[in-house]
Amino acid sequence: MKIAGVVVFVKKFVPFLLGIVVLVGVVLWLSGFFNTTVPPGRTELSLARLDPATEAVQPVDIIRKPVVEEAVGTIRASDRTTISSRIMSTIQKIHVRAGSEVSPGDVLIELDRAAVERQWNQAQASLTAAEAALKQAQDDYDRAVRLRQQNPGAMSEQQFNEFKTRLDQAKANVEKARQASAEIEVNLSYCTISATRKGKIVDRLAEEGDTVSPGVPLLTLYDPGTLRLEVPIIENLATRLAIGDRVRVYIDALDREIEGTVDEKVPQADSASRTVLVKIALPETPGLVEGMFGRVKLEAAVRDHLCIPVAAIRRVGQLEFVDVVRGDGTKERRLIQTGRLGRLGHIEVLSGVRGGEKVAVPKDAASEACEIVPGTGAPSPDSAPAGVEESGQ
Repeated sequence: MKIAGVVVFVKKFVPFLLGIVVLVGVVLWLSGFFNTTVPPGRTELSLARLDPATEAVQPVDIIRKPVVEEAVGTIRASDRTTISSRIMSTIQKIHVRAGSEVSPGDVLIELDRAAVERQWNQAQASLTAAEAALKQAQDDYDRAVRLRQQNPGAMSEQQFNEFKTRLDQAKANVEKARQASAEIEVNLSYCTISATRKGKIVDRLAEEGDTVSPGVPLLTLYDPGTLRLEVPIIENLATRLAIGDRVRVYIDALDREIEGTVDEKVPQADSASRTVLVKIALPETPGLVEGMFGRVKLEAAVRDHLCIPVAAIRRVGQLEFVDVVRGDGTKERRLIQTGRLGRLGHIEVLSGVRGGEKVAVPKDAASEACEIVPGTGAPSPDSAPAGVEESGQ
């Protein structure tokens, strides 16, 4: 009986005890109880040193460059004219089309003159009849005057006044006929529509045979020499501009930068966008037409940035490192964040180094002369120097 009890005890509690022992052993192993420990103390590390035979030292330069603010606008002409007819008639001939260049006095449109010429002929006939009536009335009046002088009692005062009235009416009818003839003669001149100024036709809104009414647009033209960039500029920059200031304007379609002059500032700010409309006059430029997209570049501020040679950077995957050379000749590897390319062979550093520190550069990849590459158009790695920040509104 006792032996049977012992066996039952062993079967129940021995697996439990073994589990506890194994658990304690695992905990001790994970905590390093069975490993050889390093004795406490200081261990001197051997830092990498600059090798003058294969490496050169370049400083971390502090470069001061302007921050450029960019605003976009549209090319418009200040001298824009809409051509329309002053009379109702039918178009007989149109001498221009979109793109035609015209000078003052050039005939643009000819209208049908037949109806107006008939009216003028009628007016001339009416004038001739009125002049004949005037001559008859004048003769009658002259005879009445002579008769009264010879025989005062031969004609009553009322009869004499009637002769005088008919004469005055005849004079008035002649003047009326002359004015009507002159008016129709002016309308006859309206049948030929000529250019009043130099310009380029941009829109043809009617065709030959169309019947036109007074005031209805037929042609649109503008003077290419009056093109301006109309651009909304944020308030703080617009207040710095004055009439006559010269600014840089870039036309994307022409891939060209033009120097413009501030011609007009609207004395009112837009409350929604907080901008002021500025109109910049542009010189007459081949290929520049109304409606094109343009950008104006303005210096908003000045910013300092750090610049190092591109050859100093070591890349591991997407990470970038440089070796900073200390005063004792040892090197410290640091993680950096780079920005835009700037000076020839250099790049902007946003974080990781400080101005005045020195970095190691392979001698066979030493940096070239520090010259700014002039921009010729849209920003590119060589044409947008580091530190020149260009932003749009």
